[in-house]
Amino acid sequence: MDTTTMNPEGRAFSIKLWPPSQTTRLLLVERMANNLSTPSIFTRKYGSLSKEEARENAKQIEEVAFSTANQHYEKEPDGDGGSAVQLYAKECSKLILEVLKRGPITKVDGEEPTSKTFNEACETVFDISKGQRAFVEAEEAEELLRPLKEPGNSYTKICFSNRSFGLGAARVAEPILASLKDQLKEVDLSDFIAGRSEGEALEVMAIFSEALEGCVLKSLDLSNNALGEKGVRAFGALLKSQSSLEELYLMNDGISEEAARAVCELIPSTEKLRVLQFHNNMTGDEGALAISEVVKQSPMLEDFRCSSTRIGSDGGVALSEALQTFTNLKKLDLRDNMFGVEAGVALSKALAKHADLTEAYLSYLNLEDEGAVAIANVLKESASALEVMEMAGNDITAEAAPALAACIAAKQLITKLNLAENELRDEGAIQISKALEDGHAQLKEVDLSSNFMRRAGARCLARAVVHKPGLKLLNINGNFISDEGIDEVKSIFNEFPNVLGSLDENDPEGEDDNESGEGEDEGDELESKLKNLEVHQED
Repeated sequence: MDTTTMNPEGRAFSIKLWPPSQTTRLLLVERMANNLSTPSIFTRKYGSLSKEEARENAKQIEEVAFSTANQHYEKEPDGDGGSAVQLYAKECSKLILEVLKRGPITKVDGEEPTSKTFNEACETVFDISKGQRAFVEAEEAEELLRPLKEPGNSYTKICFSNRSFGLGAARVAEPILASLKDQLKEVDLSDFIAGRSEGEALEVMAIFSEALEGCVLKSLDLSNNALGEKGVRAFGALLKSQSSLEELYLMNDGISEEAARAVCELIPSTEKLRVLQFHNNMTGDEGALAISEVVKQSPMLEDFRCSSTRIGSDGGVALSEALQTFTNLKKLDLRDNMFGVEAGVALSKALAKHADLTEAYLSYLNLEDEGAVAIANVLKESASALEVMEMAGNDITAEAAPALAACIAAKQLITKLNLAENELRDEGAIQISKALEDGHAQLKEVDLSSNFMRRAGARCLARAVVHKPGLKLLNINGNFISDEGIDEVKSIFNEFPNVLGSLDENDPEGEDDNESGEGEDEGDELESKLKNLEVHQED
């Protein structure tokens, strides 16, 4: 779906697809009511509803679908809402079919059918995470979890995040959860023991684990629970019973080397796993070896996040080799680890296997020029649909700029480019600018902040991107741009001042010219020399 339009000046601007307007929602209700009450393949098979009943059900279907899609959007607020719209439509279609299969509701003693019957049939998400973070004890648990005890409920997803369960509350939840084993598909127990002592927390986790043992889950989120090895093993009964997981989240869980080994040991199969996220743990190299074994056994993996996990060169090489064993990755996030050059080169070999990669978050990996060039050369020839390319904070200099520029020139669908906190200087910035000049109509954000850039590089970059139809941000803060250069860049963005990021951390004095190797005059001369530089998309 097109998410841009043109303003009177001919510049495209972004449109948020979510949330839909009230008018759109009302029109959808009318359309669904018509589908429920008029002849079709489905109404002939299951029977149609009266117009009155159809409209009432359509209202409730829309409300449930909107709530589900809005929860999804809140987890990914930076997107344009396209995925939320798709989920909204999918949920509406699913619920229409469920209502038709249920059939018309017969009135009793002249009473109108109630919405409760619909909710029992169609409500699928039970979420107590909203509101203030709070402790939950036995009495409150009885009230909070009451809807889960209603006969015939259709809950397939539960979210207990943001509430801290004590032993009493866990014992109340135990038989209720056990009664839902056959219907639960998604379980979110992230951040559900905060503030409890270690002994109580482990006992609570064990109770939940045993209650849910045997559920055939698609998604399991145990993030933000400071699990460590003891916590992972407290969930042993549940983990051992999972062979159909598609999504597993273990973020900010204190996953050490031992805990990572426990995860690898306990889960019997990850053959269907599509999403695996280990962000912000203390895994280290040895833990990375265990995670690598999980990755090797996950041939369907599409989204892998192992950022901020203290992994060095050996662990980086092991993970990279594991990533070579399958071909489905679409999103890879390895930010903020200590890979170094050797692991960077190994990673480049892995990336060659993943032609469908759309998002690559590879910042703060100590790649240096050699690692960055190896990755850029591979991405240039593969990942034709790459949308996000992040390689900030990798000690990349102008020596790597030709390879980076060639890669960027080939990535015409790129929406976000982040090369901040490197050492590209004017020479590298000008080559990156040349790569961005032609095409790149989807470009939304470019970040070359803190790159020792001066006036010539800033000017060239500004001119290259200012007329990109969807551009939302150019960040060149933290560089060494002269006051005259700042004025020049602002003049280039005169019609679109909100697109140019803050320049309050720019240092016009910069470093000593003898250290930098170029002053304003040298920068202008460099731009002149590179004016006719050609950046080739293909060899």
